[in-house]
Amino acid sequence: MQITRAEVVPVELSLHQAIRMAHLPPIRSVTAIFVRLETRQGQSAWGCTIAHPQLSGFQPDQVLQVCQECAAKAVDLHPLNLENALAELAPLCADCPPALCAFDLAFHDLLGLAAGLPLYRLLGGYRNRIQTSITIPIASVEESVELARQFAERGFRIFKVKGGVDPDLDVQRIQAIRRACPDFTLRLDADGGYSAQTALEVARALDGVLEFLEQPTAANDLQTLREVTHLSPVRILADQSACGAESALQVAAQRAAHGITLKLATCGGIRAAYQVDAIARAARLATMVSCLIEPALLIAAGLSVALASPNVQYGDLDGHLVLSNDPSRAGFVLQDGWLIASEVPGLGYTVDL
Repeated sequence: MQITRAEVVPVELSLHQAIRMAHLPPIRSVTAIFVRLETRQGQSAWGCTIAHPQLSGFQPDQVLQVCQECAAKAVDLHPLNLENALAELAPLCADCPPALCAFDLAFHDLLGLAAGLPLYRLLGGYRNRIQTSITIPIASVEESVELARQFAERGFRIFKVKGGVDPDLDVQRIQAIRRACPDFTLRLDADGGYSAQTALEVARALDGVLEFLEQPTAANDLQTLREVTHLSPVRILADQSACGAESALQVAAQRAAHGITLKLATCGGIRAAYQVDAIARAARLATMVSCLIEPALLIAAGLSVALASPNVQYGDLDGHLVLSNDPSRAGFVLQDGWLIASEVPGLGYTVDL
């Protein structure tokens, strides 16, 4: 198998409606960068990534430039020597993990196509489905409850509530959602918006209500996160504090959280995600496979990782549902809040570009 062409296609993706997150301006669109690899044997594989300064920390032009540099090199790489190919691209992406993610996905997709196996089976095939949360953005109490009811009607049973701006309001919103949906699983994501004292006050107020509290304190302050983790009655997950293998190792070594959230676009793709998950597994920390606001193709890759590893206890793969013009359509099935794998070889998708 030989790669004959590598194409990079940026796409501006619009959201159905603006989404508000802690300490960020409303998000109305994101830039997705798709990569297509074509082989002499007539196979075509896709990968993609997200470039958004507030979500991933990278400007679209920066990620696009690195992807174009990788595309020029990709035609000289053997697509089935995956570790070698990604090692060759890694120096170009040393300061830009989202770019490596796009090519990591495409090379893994090619491997699945060559093997004739869906990627989740090729990676381990621990299960073929996982339950996902759906996100309730920052909103009023009334709006949050209404969204929860709408999502419940669509079959979702796990809500991840965004917070971190007004802790008292966050507690009120969670309690109101619990009253409206008493048998549902609730998670709170503060996106680093709390102080240590506030995080503990929220955790104590919601003890017995929350499944976990995600990234309660600032991402770059592991000591504070560790203090909260050791005193909180609610499980704590590290998200932005563990965006790659090196930072995940620090979280594990300091016992700074009960679990680690991994996102393919921020850590560098499937290969990097497996490194993060291996660190979490060795440290006996739970793993949650999560996402940004991203196309279904990228969600399919995250799902493959989540289904392959027995250490993944939580799924949070709903980022494609808010997009209005996603050119990708993954083969997985979303049924009553469960993501069910496709048996199509590779990532399993269609892309209309």
